[in-house]
Parts: sequence; structure tokens; C-alpha cells
Amino acid sequence: MRKTVLAVACVATLAVMGCTPVVNQRGYLPDPDAEKKIAVGKDTKTSIQQVLGDPSTEATFTAAGDAWYYITSVEKQIAFFAPSVQSRAILAVYFDKDGKVTDLKHYTLRDGHIVAFESRQTPTKGRELTFLQQLFNATPGVPLGNSGGTNNPNPGGGNGPPGGP
Repeated sequence: MRKTVLAVACVATLAVMGCTPVVNQRGYLPDPDAEKKIAVGKDTKTSIQQVLGDPSTEATFTAAGDAWYYITSVEKQIAFFAPSVQSRAILAVYFDKDGKVTDLKHYTLRDGHIVAFESRQTPTKGRELTFLQQLFNATPGVPLGNSGGTNNPNPGGGNGPPGGP
């Protein structure tokens, strides 16, 4: 009896530990004191890099000048489920054509939409079938998507060329 209680307690402890959320902070760690030292019109890309470090990403297409983005993200993941973004903060440093700071802006999730930098899913073409559709379409000898009752002469299952019979 005592061993059974101990085993149940161990299983319950492992179950609770498996459901404990894991919170990760990724990217740039904000430093408000360093950001206050930045002088618009005076600082250059070199001085910004010395104060804030390398940017998380740089603007690729800008008409006026250049922009560096320092991105921090806090994500929460429970067990095996996909992580969810709890907060995201972006410090944008804008430069003119001479490389001097023209503006600093702070953005959060409220200022835009979530951009998935990495989705960990490979997109595929075609239509996705539910489990039941796959199950019912798995009739031996019948190709996928063919109901078995139609006699379609086109190998692709289409209606044939436009303007046909």
C-alpha cells in the first residue's frame, strides 16, 4: 500500500512539472540607461553599435536612409504545445544617408501584428485533408479524391481544356 501511494505521488509530481510553463526571453535585452545616452543628430552607426551592440536585424528596403532594429521577445511554452508570444518590444534606430541617428522609436505588439521569423513548418501545395477525409478516401483501388462513381477521362481529374465538348 505504501509503495502504491509513493508511485502515485511520483506520477502526480511529474505530471505537474510537465505542465509548468517555461518562459524564455530572446533577443536584445533592453538597457534604458544606454538608450538615454543616444543623441539624435550626433551619434553614428559606430557609436550606436558600441552602446547597444549589434542589431537584431537591419532594414533592407528604406528610401530615406537606414534603420536598425533591436528586438526582444518573451515567449511562454507549456509542455509540448507551440510557444506563444507574451510580449515583444522593438527599438528602432533610424539613420540618415550620412549614418547619423535621425530618430529612435519603440514598438510593441499593439503597434502591429506578430511576424513569424521562423515557423518551423514547411508549406505544401494542395489541399489538406482531415483525419476522417483521409480515412474515408482510403478505399483500396480508388485514387485519392475520386468518389468511385464518376467516369472522368482526364487523368488529372479536371474538366478538360477550355472550350471543349
